[in-house]
Amino acid sequence: MKVYSKISALQEHIAYLKSEGKTIGFVPTMGALHYGHISLVSSAISQCDITVVSIFVNPTQFNNVDDLSNYPRTLEADINLLSEINCDIVFAPDVEEMYPEKSVTIDLDLGNLADVMEGKFRPGHFSGVVNIVSRLFECVKPDKAFFGLKDFQQVSVIRYMTNYFHLPIEIIACPTLREASGLAMSSRNTRLSASQKEDALIISKSLILAKELASKNTPDSVKNKITDFFQKGNLVLEYFEIVNPVTLESLEGDWVSGATACIVAYCGEVRLIDNMELI
Repeated sequence: MKVYSKISALQEHIAYLKSEGKTIGFVPTMGALHYGHISLVSSAISQCDITVVSIFVNPTQFNNVDDLSNYPRTLEADINLLSEINCDIVFAPDVEEMYPEKSVTIDLDLGNLADVMEGKFRPGHFSGVVNIVSRLFECVKPDKAFFGLKDFQQVSVIRYMTNYFHLPIEIIACPTLREASGLAMSSRNTRLSASQKEDALIISKSLILAKELASKNTPDSVKNKITDFFQKGNLVLEYFEIVNPVTLESLEGDWVSGATACIVAYCGEVRLIDNMELI
């Protein structure tokens, strides 16, 4: 496995691989890898000749300074893990490499995709996502890029960006992996105590209940029932929304195919995100 920190060296190697007719699969990550990430890498390995994983904690998509400083960084362990599963290339640049002084910021109007849920509660977040993912796509030039559906809204934004710029990249969304308890796998879970992990199960329980309720209730009714249910737990609910899976518009009286419940809550100081298709 090759490890690069410089864009020029990475691009030189990828250009050689492409000249040999190799297909490139790409998994962008912020490190602190868990089995959810590994499932994405495994999907890339199974579908492409060469798999590239980036490890970069992107400062521009954090609107909370403490969240950025507390984000787990485990580069050595991540590299060792990727080596064990036969990843081909790791790209681990520093901030100066990804954002040189003369770098140009993309100002893409995402419309409603960036105004709701994460966009509402984390101003500027998706601008950061668009800029770093487009930058990484430019560096890696993948044929396919793999993203986890745990970050449901992010996948929608990246699809939009890819289509808007007519990038020749297939975006592949992979299912959320969960711990045996039902808690969605996340790098942030490492910051939870055993009792907090138990408390956090109300997130997945709420989603499962919402799916059960969807067959006999309107989206608005489900939302109200889940909000009441959530208050029985120890987490602080930031939002619970039921949205159109394409436009991300909130659903009220009528269901649409693929309607998805999206939830964010705080467990202590740790912000946890999850979602589930209801219909």
